[in-house]
Amino acid sequence: MNSRIVWLLVCMVWGIFSSCNTDRERKIDYTRYVNPFVGNADNGHTFPGACAPFGLIQVSPESGNGSWRYCSGFNYDDDSIAGFSQTHLNGTGVPDLGDIRMLPFNQNLQGEQFFCRYERETQVAMPGYYSVKLADMNIDVELTATERTAMHRYTFNQPGEANLLLDLQNGLVFDSKNVRYRVLEGEVEMPDNKTIAGYNRVRGWVTRYFYYMIAFDRPYTVKKELPQEEGEKAKRFILEFDLKESESVQVKVALSTVGIEGAKMALDKENPGWNFESIKAETNGKWNDMLSLAEVEGTEEEKMNFYTSMYHLFIQPTNIADIDGKYRGVNDSIFVSSTGNYYSTFSLWDTYRAAHPLYTLLVPERAGDMVESMISHKEAKGFLPIWTLWGKENYCMIGNHAVPVIVDAYLKGLITSDPERAYAAIKESLTLSHLNSNWEVYDKYGYYPFDIIEKESVSRTLESAYDDYCAALMAQALGKEEDYRFFMKRAGYYRNLFDKQTGMMRGKDSTGSWRVPFNMFSLSHASSHGGDYTEGNAWQYTWHVQHDVEGLISLMGGKQAFSSKLDSLFYLRSENAVNVLDVTGLIGQYAHGNEPSHHVAYLYTYVDKAYKTQELIREIFDRFYLPEPNGLCGNDDCGQMSAWYIFSAMGFYPVNPVGGEYIIGAPQLKRIVLHLPENKTFTVEAVNLSKQNKYVKAVTLNGREITDFRIQHKDILAGGHLIFTMSDKPGN
Repeated sequence: MNSRIVWLLVCMVWGIFSSCNTDRERKIDYTRYVNPFVGNADNGHTFPGACAPFGLIQVSPESGNGSWRYCSGFNYDDDSIAGFSQTHLNGTGVPDLGDIRMLPFNQNLQGEQFFCRYERETQVAMPGYYSVKLADMNIDVELTATERTAMHRYTFNQPGEANLLLDLQNGLVFDSKNVRYRVLEGEVEMPDNKTIAGYNRVRGWVTRYFYYMIAFDRPYTVKKELPQEEGEKAKRFILEFDLKESESVQVKVALSTVGIEGAKMALDKENPGWNFESIKAETNGKWNDMLSLAEVEGTEEEKMNFYTSMYHLFIQPTNIADIDGKYRGVNDSIFVSSTGNYYSTFSLWDTYRAAHPLYTLLVPERAGDMVESMISHKEAKGFLPIWTLWGKENYCMIGNHAVPVIVDAYLKGLITSDPERAYAAIKESLTLSHLNSNWEVYDKYGYYPFDIIEKESVSRTLESAYDDYCAALMAQALGKEEDYRFFMKRAGYYRNLFDKQTGMMRGKDSTGSWRVPFNMFSLSHASSHGGDYTEGNAWQYTWHVQHDVEGLISLMGGKQAFSSKLDSLFYLRSENAVNVLDVTGLIGQYAHGNEPSHHVAYLYTYVDKAYKTQELIREIFDRFYLPEPNGLCGNDDCGQMSAWYIFSAMGFYPVNPVGGEYIIGAPQLKRIVLHLPENKTFTVEAVNLSKQNKYVKAVTLNGREITDFRIQHKDILAGGHLIFTMSDKPGN
């Protein structure tokens, strides 16, 4: 059966359920527009399971392991399930987590091959809930979650055995054999026949501790302890339950970074009873509260795309603090958060571009806590986070992109208590060398020479220049003129790698000589085959000057030359290119499946060719955002792909994420109402929008015509009415 039809049938059933929910009376159930299966196939790397907004737990099925295909543990095209684990990543390009796998089974399991066939059409997924029938076993599986606990319900529909695999060794890895070496140490206790507790220290993308408490609503017996393979440090058990036909067993799993007491506290406070339906409804209500921050008018498919994007946006960053505010920091010390929250899963190379600006708009109080978490990380580690998972640094990607996130929050008034502390964290991170940031080399040459910095030298220079610009803005706001001049000088280093002959950002060595030979189409990837660019080529990175588009236009010889170069970007194709998994969603050389391209479609607006931006936005929507399991053209990357969709659907985008402004594009939905702090609303309306009417004829804000191509963040926060008049004829 077509996955979209299945999902729509699920929505109808869920709508009936929601309308009967007297505990949370609401006029609109926005969660029925979310399709968690979007991005589960191909390379979206999303998961269909249950979680709460920004929660530590993401309980979800796993259908495979040991390759890039299974970064989230699940691929929609598979026909069997290996189990249900408690933690997963949303849309990353590296696998990890997958902690504590469980698989219910009965006498129908052949040997000890712990895979069960499932019928795809029996899957149901919605915010806070997932269910499936394991066809070979005739077992119904249901999952729900709170922020720190997972809840499973297994119904055994035929007489006979009722068993459960409990795999404490499991985890998601690039190579299946590494599962054996993933757990560095672990302990497990069985204090009674309804409880299991313990901890693991595991090594994957990061090395981390997790502590767990598992509770059962029925007594178990240990039927068998499976033999350990070479290198394994954790145990696998087969548990047995005494059930009659069609009876269920429920399981709760709580996690903590700090200790077993933290996990027990989560069970006691968040999930104290055995009312599965109550937890399911409570978490669904939390999701509805988040989704109701925006009201959308459009087709069912358009609503599905929009609210699924919001759902993916709010899965992370994850709050890893216990209920009492304790968390395990980057150096393994135990801290107490001053806010009660400590956020991690910061995929900052991706999310500084649009996801974090969207958090400042929709959930500013959480955005402030995220910044506090970044500063606390710096004070324990010595520099701001680059890519953190469960509070630990994995050093993935380049740049120091916590800097734009912090500066953006400060300039928007979200840092009020101690801006000097925030600035000190920024300045030290941008002046004291650490991995991927060799400031002595950077300052000596005014760029990263490729003969000294052998990988990604061009991309590192361009992205560092942007971080410097952000630091300069905060220095200026704090009255630090000397620092302002220092960082603004470095913000101009991008000019040192612009080759006027080719019109490209090009690698340069320590003598000032350009890289030869130079193939502007050659894709680079540091982890596989090196090169001067990060998951891209010269065509994709030449535009990476988010803070000084006018300066880049000047370097290229003016608006006409700039426009022509952009035309070539969207037209030229590569022949015999090296395959780079992350460079997808291609329109010519433009790669929407990877973040460095995300602002580029909006650059036509700077050179009086806004109609080309409007055409491209429609093409990207039509081709790369489909409400299907294979509907995303690239990894969701912890909500960044989704954030691009949300902003662009509203008709504007933060080309410069700390500029306090948004560049006008073309709205893709007829009406969107944002519910903002202080009970204010901001309404975006697209008059005459249709398949043919994709061009913007005029824009007004509160009745005033916008003649520039920008709107200000402060104008949105003030509330108001942004009206686009659409046409079938291109304008400028």
